Amino acid sequence: MIDLKGIFKFYPSGFGKTYVLSDIDAEIKEGEFVSIMGPSGSGKSTLLHIIGMLDEPSTGEYRFLDHPVHRLSEKQRSELHKNYIGFVFQSYHLIDELTVYENIEMPLLYKSVKSAERKSMVCDILDRFQVVGKIDLFPSQLSGGQQQLVGIARAVISKPKLILADEPTGNLNSKQGEEIMELFTKLNQEGTTIIQVTHSEKNASYGKRIISLLDGRIAPENAQ
Repeated sequence: MIDLKGIFKFYPSGFGKTYVLSDIDAEIKEGEFVSIMGPSGSGKSTLLHIIGMLDEPSTGEYRFLDHPVHRLSEKQRSELHKNYIGFVFQSYHLIDELTVYENIEMPLLYKSVKSAERKSMVCDILDRFQVVGKIDLFPSQLSGGQQQLVGIARAVISKPKLILADEPTGNLNSKQGEEIMELFTKLNQEGTTIIQVTHSEKNASYGKRIISLLDGRIAPENAQ
C-alpha cells in the first residue's frame, strides 16, 4: 500500500540544510496497524504528513496504492488524499462554527455525496460512536474526549483505506485514551490500515509493528 524509498526532508539553513528526515525506506502493507515512535524532534509528524500528502519530501520516491505520489501534481495528490485517507489530529481540528453533525458531514461534501445518503451515513456514525445526543452542539460545548471522538468520526465517515493519527490520545485522560485505541483496533480488524504517531508504549502495543525514528532516521532494527 505504502512504499517509501530514500525519503529526505530538509530546509535551507544558513549556507547548508537542516535535515528533518534522512534516507527513510519503509513499506506498509494494506491492513497493517503501525505505530511510529521516537523522541520529540525525531521527524515522526513530518513522516506522517508526507505519508498523508499534507507535506512533500525534498527528495525520494513515495508510492501509494501503486500511484507515484512523488510525480503527481498537487491536485492529483489532493484527490488521492480525499478518496483514500482519513487524518486524526491531536488538537482535534474541528471547525468551531460548525455543529457536530456539520463537522462529521464535511468530508462527504468534498466527495459530492448526495444529501439523503449523507444524512444516513452521518446518523449511522453518530450512533456507532455514541454521540447522537451531541448532534447539534458546537465543539466548544464538548469535552476533549468527545471532540476527539467527533474528529475520528469525521476521519472515518467516508470509509478511507488508511487512517493516519498524530498523537490521537495526547489530550485525553487514560480512560478516554483506551476507548479511542480500542476503536482504532476495531477499525483495523474491519480492514482499515492505521498508522499512528505516539509517545505512548501502551498505545503502540495496540499496533502490530513499531517503526522507531531517531534524529530523522529509522532505527536499524526497524529498517525494511
